Amino acid sequence: MKIDLTQYQAQLAQLVASPSVSCTDKQYDMGNLAVVETLANWFEQLGFKCQLQPVAEGKANLIATKGSGPGGLVLSGHTDTVPFDADLWASDPFKLDLRNDLLFGLGSTDMKGFFPLVLAACATFKDEPSAPITVLATCDEESSMNGARALSELGNWGAKAAVIGEPTGLKPVYMHKGIMMESITIHGSAGHSSNPALGLNAIDVLAQVLAELTALKADLAQRYNEHGFEVTHPTMNFGCVHGGDNPNRICDHAELHIDFRATPGLVSTNVRAEIDKCLQRIANRTGAKISIAPLITPVEPFKEAKTGELVTLASGLSEAEAIAVGFATEAPFLQALGMQTIVMGPGSIDVAHQPDEHIPLAQVDKGFHLIRSLINHYCFV
Repeated sequence: MKIDLTQYQAQLAQLVASPSVSCTDKQYDMGNLAVVETLANWFEQLGFKCQLQPVAEGKANLIATKGSGPGGLVLSGHTDTVPFDADLWASDPFKLDLRNDLLFGLGSTDMKGFFPLVLAACATFKDEPSAPITVLATCDEESSMNGARALSELGNWGAKAAVIGEPTGLKPVYMHKGIMMESITIHGSAGHSSNPALGLNAIDVLAQVLAELTALKADLAQRYNEHGFEVTHPTMNFGCVHGGDNPNRICDHAELHIDFRATPGLVSTNVRAEIDKCLQRIANRTGAKISIAPLITPVEPFKEAKTGELVTLASGLSEAEAIAVGFATEAPFLQALGMQTIVMGPGSIDVAHQPDEHIPLAQVDKGFHLIRSLINHYCFV
């Protein structure tokens, strides 16, 4: 049994042609209703009951279910893409283009290409499943993850396992880091640069903040370590600095943006508390007003038991050892609903968020068989 590549390409072309960029910058942000409505129509033709869960204006999750009762399998993916620069593409980002056995298009690998695989696999089962097959198509994974957060509010579904089809080269991912992005703002007071006593230089205070946070990240790297990651410890990146307006004026305002990637076992509230302690010490000794605010709602680290049923099964079917990755996904939200969870899908994260994003045809048929085998194991027992 092989996947119908003609139908796969036709469906993926239709999904790619429906723009669904999500972005924290409102000038680029758009809805995803065209994508989830198209998917709902296709799944309804296969006998699924489909529900659209509103998340924000013009944005919704799709919950498609076939079968009833406890247990079963959840197959999940996001419908949004990142912003793009069409001038950097060799072809139209919204027109699927086959070149050298690669399918090029915005979202082709991250991750609209997963859904036609799921459709093809589900279509091979004519009988009613003994445990439910549930397909999730979320919004806003690339910006706020509000789609996954909305799903988590629905409570425990009773599903046994979940597979999130992010591009992993069809290798099962059992662990990934969390992500926090924070803005630290320092308010000093302005004055003439000829006399430092006339003001409080926010950049001088920022230098102390950088020194203390550098010491903190070294300390956290010693205290928390998780083998399996390429970088085994949590990381803190100083990604953006703004401050001052003229060389001869004491700077009264500075801002630092940081990115923190936590290993499993280190939750965002504890990291924030550690950073707060550093900032409070500096504020007390300098007199500066220092505040911290989230740039995004944190995503917690994810870890599934490597010896559990789902990871073991997926490793056997894919003939690939389960791996850890540094990027964040919706996995912790599904895992919190009580189901064993992995991340596994066709394509490579290395071409995601890049011009000329593509998915290789060589992984399409293999992905189809993997998904079909997982459905058979969990839903036709």
